[in-house]
Amino acid sequence: MTASLKDFTIRMSTALALGAVILVALVFGGVWALAAVVAVIAALAATELFVMFRRERRMPNEFVAVSAVVIMPFAAARYGATGLTASVGILIISAFFWHVLIRQIRIADTSITVFGAVYVGFSLAHLVLIRQLSDGILLALTLIFSVWANDVLAYLVGSAFGKHPLAPKISPKKSWEGFVAGTAGTVAVWLVAGPLLGLSVTFGWRLAIGLAASVAAAIGDLAESRIKREVQLKDSGHLLPGHGGFLDRFDSFIMVAIVTYYALFAAGVR
Repeated sequence: MTASLKDFTIRMSTALALGAVILVALVFGGVWALAAVVAVIAALAATELFVMFRRERRMPNEFVAVSAVVIMPFAAARYGATGLTASVGILIISAFFWHVLIRQIRIADTSITVFGAVYVGFSLAHLVLIRQLSDGILLALTLIFSVWANDVLAYLVGSAFGKHPLAPKISPKKSWEGFVAGTAGTVAVWLVAGPLLGLSVTFGWRLAIGLAASVAAAIGDLAESRIKREVQLKDSGHLLPGHGGFLDRFDSFIMVAIVTYYALFAAGVR
């Protein structure tokens, strides 16, 4: 087995194991089980993010931020979008209380405390909101498989045929060829899911959602790559073989979840 094939096998095995946990919670466990899985993933990803921030000599309040990250998916499960918004309000108030209380803390520390929790927890909790929509299970499944298709095709095509760098100063291995392949995979999943699953979303909106999700996946990936480059790290963590850390694995998913939710909302799905 070649090194590249071995890496791909490890990468896929890890992705399938994580995917199985999410799918079981989504389909068989109900909204609370999904919220619990999202809370664990988000907490681990946020912890990795704050470790990276500390390499920049920042002093975020991980207790406030990670607590908010854990609360957000459960607030979404119990009270919907209103609960999720309220949890962000509590986060902001708590962060500024800490800012006033501790004189050594600077506004940059407070800002990244709020940003880190919103970036990971608030965004990822939109998967719970999608689960609560009409046909929510099917829509969430479509989102998950669209991200998986994007990741697999972008990796395979980019590795085999990538010659034109997408963002060479941020992530030299990402290519336009991989981006196009990933976009094709995401759009295909959304288009096929309509007639296959009987989704009420129109063809035009499914096409738009697929394109928007592809761009969101690329931005999420590149944004996290830039953070790692700034702090001179290859991976956000080491818990997931073939991927690095939880933030490495879910960087695209984080952005796709929030973009897909509001795209579905714009499409009239409630």
